[in-house]
Order: sequence, then C-alpha cells, then structure tokens
Amino acid sequence: MITTFNPDLKPFEELAISFAAKELSKSVEEHDRYPFGPFFSEVLDKAYEVGLLGITLPENFGGIGQGISTLCTVLDHIAQVDSSLGGIILTNAISQEIMTSGDGELAKNVFADAASSSSFLVAFPSFSNPGQTANMPAAERSGKDFTLKGRLEFLVLGNIASSALIPGRLSGTDGYSFFLVDLSDTGAKKSEPIFTLGLHACPAVDVDLDGVKSRLIGAEGGGEALFEAASNKLHTAAAAMSAGIMKGSLGEALAYAKERSQGGREIINWSEMRMILANMAVKTKVADLCVAQACRAIEANVQDWGHFSMSSALHVHELSCELVNDGVQALGGNGYMKDYGQEKRYRDARQVQAFLGAAPLKKLCLIKEMIG
Repeated sequence: MITTFNPDLKPFEELAISFAAKELSKSVEEHDRYPFGPFFSEVLDKAYEVGLLGITLPENFGGIGQGISTLCTVLDHIAQVDSSLGGIILTNAISQEIMTSGDGELAKNVFADAASSSSFLVAFPSFSNPGQTANMPAAERSGKDFTLKGRLEFLVLGNIASSALIPGRLSGTDGYSFFLVDLSDTGAKKSEPIFTLGLHACPAVDVDLDGVKSRLIGAEGGGEALFEAASNKLHTAAAAMSAGIMKGSLGEALAYAKERSQGGREIINWSEMRMILANMAVKTKVADLCVAQACRAIEANVQDWGHFSMSSALHVHELSCELVNDGVQALGGNGYMKDYGQEKRYRDARQVQAFLGAAPLKKLCLIKEMIG
C-alpha cells in the first residue's frame, strides 16, 4: 500500500522481500527455538551489510537516510515471514532516533565507526515507556560523565549489542535521562536471555549496573521529551510489523484452504471458510491503509500527526490480535502446530502490540494529551 503512494520505495520493498525469502523463510521454526537453540547471527550480519539496521539513520551517521515510509515498508515484508528480525530493526531504530535527537555528535561516533552488527546495535527497553517504569537505575555525576547503579529489566538486544541506551534518574533533577552504556563494562551483569511469549529471536535480558560509566544523551531530565518524540513516529513502525504479521497469517490460511480437502472438496469452497478468509482480508486491507496514511501524516507534518500515529498503531495492533485467532482457526488443529506458522504469529502479534509501552497505558496517554 505504501509503495502505491510512493513508487520510489519499490527498491526497498524488493530488498525486504528478497531478504526475507532468502535468509528467513526456510529457517523460521529454527530461529524461533532461541534461546534454547542458536541465535541467527549470520542473518543479522547480512541485515547489517545491506543496511536494514540503519534505515532511518542519516547517511553521514552510517545509515541509509530514509524516512518512516521506508522503515514501515521493510518491517511489513520482514514481519510477514519472521517478525523477530523486525523487532531487532525497530528496537535499533528507537535507539537511533533518541540518540541522534539528543546528541548527534556522539551518535555519529557510535554508528559511523561501527564495524559489525554487534557494534551497530544499541540495546533499548523497547517494550516499555520509561516514564511509566517505577524502578530504573540511579545516575550520579562522575567528572564530565556519569555512573549508573541499579537494575533495568527487559533490555531488548542486551545480550547481542555492544552498547545500550539506559533510562536513569539523576538526583536533583525532575524526570529521567538517557545514558549510553558500554555493555562490556565489568560493572554490567546480564542475565540469561529471557524466554518471551513471542519474538524469540529478538532477545532481551535483565541487567544489573554497579557504577557503570555512561554518557548523557540530551539534557539532564530530558528523557521523557526524547522518548515521546521518537515514539510518536515509531508507533507507526510497530503498526507496520502488525500489518505484516496479518498478511503472513492470511497468506498461510489461503494456501492451506486451497490444498486441504474435506467432504470431497477443497475447504476453500466451504462458505464458513470463505467467511473467515473474507474477515481476515478486510482487516488486512484496513491495517494497510492505516499504516500508509499514518506515514503520510508524519511525513507531511500535519497537525497532531503524533495522535494519528499512535491511534493507527493501537487500532492495527487490535486488528492483528483478532486476525491471528482466525488464522489459527482456519487451519483447525494444525493451527496450533509449530510445523505451520500460525501459532508463532499468534504469539508474535501479542508481543508486538507492547512495543513502546502497554496498549492500555498508551490509550490513557493519548486521551490525556487530547484533553490537556
């Protein structure tokens, strides 16, 4: 849908489709075994080489300098096959957005000097809104820099990235701030990878920090403003992932209905199955339109574009969670089997809706902004 409005994005769409087909499609079930199986490091390295880890990052920072429409186009097609890689791409995009807004010079040094996917990734607690987190590390001044002490739970990419963007509270200031931390510091102790509901190959860990040196990103106490600016835009990117999951689920259901026979005819010719597929198709098209129009609103800088972005994302996430139920039902008992992709999409859809904070809290934030 996005490329219909902007044909210039076709090369990026083709790149994402080709990458997903060659590097993801044949090993989705294997990748989903993590952390009880190997991590797909080689796939991540290839994603870095072709620029998928820095889509919105400016070119002089080591990225490819594209906008939100390009990011959404790529995430849509990646998530149709395996949304775990989409989660990695989105988490890194959140870190990049905050860092380039808060301290462009430091961000340029980090990303432009990176020599591998590990050094190009910056871990971030992307499944939460730091402003709604009760406990976060405490920051103390240490000369020109700072040190962090305390525990941060569910740091996404914490075990595969070289550095992390950590929210912390600085004594004497309101709110919280963001700090860049070297995860190889001896004071940073990481847990084993956390086994999550979905997005198994988008790993997260808990991290304990004990006097870890860090660099302040932006102004002291300015974390909330940086997070809101980044999340307003990237809610739409999370919605694109949900839209991709929906398309993957519909495609699987259609293929299965054409191949499976019952009562002497293909089940796609049964009216009940056609109604299930029709409902899935309607929801997929609505999600596509929501994402495309939200991208246009952001790039045109229309009034209240942040509200369009968050509202579209919330709606698409809900549609996605409804549709994957139908996707499982369309396959009957096979819908629960790992041999098929529907049970994974069922789990992933619910995990994706938690990007940038829990859905109920995002709704409360939206109405609070509209009222106030």
